[in-house]
Amino acid sequence: MNEEIKPNAVYTTEETRQLLRISDSTIKRLLKKGLIKANKVGGQYRILGKEILRVISPDLEKKAATSYLRLKKKVAGRINKW
Repeated sequence: MNEEIKPNAVYTTEETRQLLRISDSTIKRLLKKGLIKANKVGGQYRILGKEILRVISPDLEKKAATSYLRLKKKVAGRINKW
């Protein structure tokens, strides 16, 4: 899929998942953690193109890496207590 992401277009979770080339569980996790902002319409999420573009920006990647490292440290701390 080589589609241009339009900032003002509205995408479904499936379209967003395909654009980002991520799994279904990953898109759900991103929505649940608020890393992708979306509106619910009729029980389904709708995501603006500018949100998808924001997700692939370097700033968000930096935040995600920091969050991952913090979580990794926390999990490692718990495992080491055993």
